[in-house]
Amino acid sequence: MKRTIAIKLNISDQQSEALCELQEIFTKGCNQVAAVALLEKERNRIRLHHLCYRNLRQTLPRLGSQMSCNVIAKTAACLKALKRPNQILFKRGCSVHFDKRTYSLKGNVLSIFTLRGRIRVPLKISQYHQGFLDVGVLKEAELVRKGKRWFFHVVLDLPDVLPMQAGRAMGLDLGENVLAATSTGKLFGGGLLRAHRDRFLGMRGRLQSNGSQSAKQRLRKISGREERHVKCVNHCISKQIILEAQRNGCTTIVMEDLKNIREKIRAGKKLRSRLHRWSFDQLRQFVEYKAHAIGMHVQYVSPEYTSQTCSHCFSLGIRSKHRFSCNNCGSLQHSDLNASRNILGLGLSVDRPTGDVNRRHVAALSGGR
Repeated sequence: MKRTIAIKLNISDQQSEALCELQEIFTKGCNQVAAVALLEKERNRIRLHHLCYRNLRQTLPRLGSQMSCNVIAKTAACLKALKRPNQILFKRGCSVHFDKRTYSLKGNVLSIFTLRGRIRVPLKISQYHQGFLDVGVLKEAELVRKGKRWFFHVVLDLPDVLPMQAGRAMGLDLGENVLAATSTGKLFGGGLLRAHRDRFLGMRGRLQSNGSQSAKQRLRKISGREERHVKCVNHCISKQIILEAQRNGCTTIVMEDLKNIREKIRAGKKLRSRLHRWSFDQLRQFVEYKAHAIGMHVQYVSPEYTSQTCSHCFSLGIRSKHRFSCNNCGSLQHSDLNASRNILGLGLSVDRPTGDVNRRHVAALSGGR
């Protein structure tokens, strides 16, 4: 299992200048390789190496042979990540890719390559990160600059955790107003986060319509602040979801498969803007990797009718905001809790030999046909 940890570097002004110089030359090399890759319509790292390596060594000799290989590897990885790489531009200050030949970490001392020779940086590693370093194998790394601060993102290959034995399962429904609802009865509200995002959206709109120099400076200053806040909230909620599953003795989490859901949105501009900023996939990824880290299973089911079906009698009901009512059995529930229990039922039905088609009121789902 792969895990990335970010270590803050406490470096001197002279070392910072050396890293800035390396970052500038590295970015220039990435743009040079990207131009050739787009011209030749090539994404494969090996073929890009044969196309660009010799020219890269001639134009940027200070990079050295191994760092030139890292330039090609990073560019190829970025090209593969783009769906339509018709134009790729590495902006000033892009992250610098390192492999095991260009950095080493021994104890609390980090040694990394620069254009002025190797520099050694003493580190203050937290006990949390040290726990990963003790059991993991060092792989590739990225040097990232954020303002005047430098971070070293190290990828570790951790030993696989033994999966838990099959036991109880917990359904999980992801939403916007209620970020997550579990079938055990736990709700994670999203009203505060939604208000925070709306405030940032309004601020960006006002600054962009202003267009003055001070407005542009303010836009640059607040850039990424909303994204960092949403990421922090999703990390906290995903951790609480895993703890909720552990408290209830669950070994499996069942979620909806919401892939390509944005393509199905049919609404006005304001609603589309709000839903397209909904970070459900990030929360799903956080829940998944935190579950796998402790050996918990994650299962996906189709989201169709999970919000419209009664979890008691499986008939179609009426959903009005947070209230779900069923005219067939008279059930009255919170709509998101009802959906999470339907998701749990679908997940449990996967292991049944007859599936979930032998439900008593399955005709109600098809409109009586």
